Amino acid sequence: MPKRKTLAALAALAAAFAAPAFGGSLEDLVGAERAALLRASAGPAEGGRILSEVQVRNPGLRLRPAHEAVERLAMEAKSDLGPSIVVEALFAYSKPRGRAEEWSAAERAELFNRVAALSTLAGIQYFSASRGAMITFYETSHVIDNPRNRSPIADPSFAEPPERFVMYAHQRDLTFGSNVYRFEYRSGADFILFTQENLTAMTAGIIPAIGRNRFRMVIAVIDAGDSLLIYAAAMTRVASAFGMGDRIGNSFNNRLVAVLQWFSAHADEVFR
Repeated sequence: MPKRKTLAALAALAAAFAAPAFGGSLEDLVGAERAALLRASAGPAEGGRILSEVQVRNPGLRLRPAHEAVERLAMEAKSDLGPSIVVEALFAYSKPRGRAEEWSAAERAELFNRVAALSTLAGIQYFSASRGAMITFYETSHVIDNPRNRSPIADPSFAEPPERFVMYAHQRDLTFGSNVYRFEYRSGADFILFTQENLTAMTAGIIPAIGRNRFRMVIAVIDAGDSLLIYAAAMTRVASAFGMGDRIGNSFNNRLVAVLQWFSAHADEVFR
């Protein structure tokens, strides 16, 4: 290889290693207009702004951020499922005022462990449009040894987040009943994300609502320097007869807000 090309290759390699650990600013990830709307929010628990879309006809992934790992996983989930309903949400969690640097290794590890602590979902609430009131989301939630035995085990804890990790959970949802889910976690220098898939059929009372393996949820947390961008997408494939599609879509939207509130409370303990 000519000397000039060798030097150019070495310079490119050095630049790659010198690149920042986080994937860019909020503006880089979602665009200037959406970033401005998200920065105006104080947080979901305080009524801060969450951008969301409910799509029940020819759904797409319109709010997904410009982040390679997140885009790839979200598109894989959509392609695999072929959903008839997609609900997306974006929220920006502001780090302590004046701080603009990326998260530390300790902060990332603690946040990963908190997001994987599924037992803490028990008791969270969301607004039920059909009831016109706040109701309990998960009555019980715990990690289990495997889908067959369903024996409760402790929430996982890691000194360093694994690049990929799979676990199972049994959760009693007061709307969709008692179900077993598969959770897959992934992490990188600037992101933590997980997917949730139902391994049992979800019912609304005695009415079958969502068949086995027909629900996916993707939650991604991306370090954006002065803030964390949280992207959430819930998707399912159901028959939309008798308005079921609209009802499920609106329910998923309110439930995603509850998950963002749950995350925000944990982030407060990590960063403040």
